[in-house]
Amino acid sequence: MARMQTAQSPDLRFPVGRFDPHPAISEQQRREWIAEIAAAPARFREAVSGLNDSQLDTPYRPEGWTVRQVIHHVADSHMNSYIRFRLALTEENPTVKPYHEELWAELADAKSMPVEVSLRLLETMHARWVRLLESLTPEQWARTFEHPGLKRNLSLEWNLGLYAWHCRHHAAHITRLRERQGWN
Repeated sequence: MARMQTAQSPDLRFPVGRFDPHPAISEQQRREWIAEIAAAPARFREAVSGLNDSQLDTPYRPEGWTVRQVIHHVADSHMNSYIRFRLALTEENPTVKPYHEELWAELADAKSMPVEVSLRLLETMHARWVRLLESLTPEQWARTFEHPGLKRNLSLEWNLGLYAWHCRHHAAHITRLRERQGWN
């Protein structure tokens, strides 16, 4: 089972702690992570509910992304992960294309589009992703892809854990900002 901190961290960059995987991942752990990915779109929608444009354009920490950029980043990142799952399931240890998330977050769409666009994208894309995840066999969970940016092969089950954490991580950026600002 992977060890992931769930308590609130004083580090604004990592409010739920860093992802800390354990090498042995159980079927139960995978089910819990799939449930987290299934629940994530609603969690993000709730996190931004009622925020106005000024609040959406507030950085979650000094020198951090705005809430708007966080929501659009999650959509970008999760689309990339979904594609990586599909590649790993249909090719032998494919090399995936890394991307510069910090530069993507600076593009006009990420800085100015309504968050509703990415919230809807997350809802529909996660529905497909969860259906795919629920269908995998133990052998498929062990399939890998090569990530040249990390210079290692990653298993699908490890990537599942990473993205379950990613959901909690970015939702906490927004909800902790709301708490600090009294926007609840």
